[in-house]
Amino acid sequence: MRISFDLDDTLFVSEQKFKTEPAPKFPFNFIYKDRLRAGTVELLNYIRDQKIELWIYTTSFRSEKYITGLFKYYGIKLDSIVNGARHEREVQAGHAEGMPSKYPSKYRIDLHVDDDISVVENGKTYGFNVFHIGGPDDEWVDKIKADIEKIRKRIAASGGA
Repeated sequence: MRISFDLDDTLFVSEQKFKTEPAPKFPFNFIYKDRLRAGTVELLNYIRDQKIELWIYTTSFRSEKYITGLFKYYGIKLDSIVNGARHEREVQAGHAEGMPSKYPSKYRIDLHVDDDISVVENGKTYGFNVFHIGGPDDEWVDKIKADIEKIRKRIAASGGA
């Protein structure tokens, strides 16, 4: 199984509006300015413990090095990153018509987590699973865990791995 997360307003949030994970300590606080939504470390460690591939799929053009480094600071290993540059190269390239801003099925991602309602609508149109995360929600981790279990059961029932 493979799950991906958007960054901006999904995992990276404003500390004025959301509860956040503790900020990186000196000197990393000068490198990593983005703040993780509270519960992110718990959820991503749970996903790793379940032997689920963990991806980031973002339209931002942050470098893979920055994204990998920030998550590594919190002890989280990512399996792959699709940033804006990779998406343009691998999804949009060669298509005269505009492709959706995210296309998880290109990467055989079973569940994508995103705050953008247009990604949810694209999921319905293009046939990929999206968990829509909105504003502050103290139960978001448990809701995603439950969604992961539903997808696992569906995959098992269909004879998948």
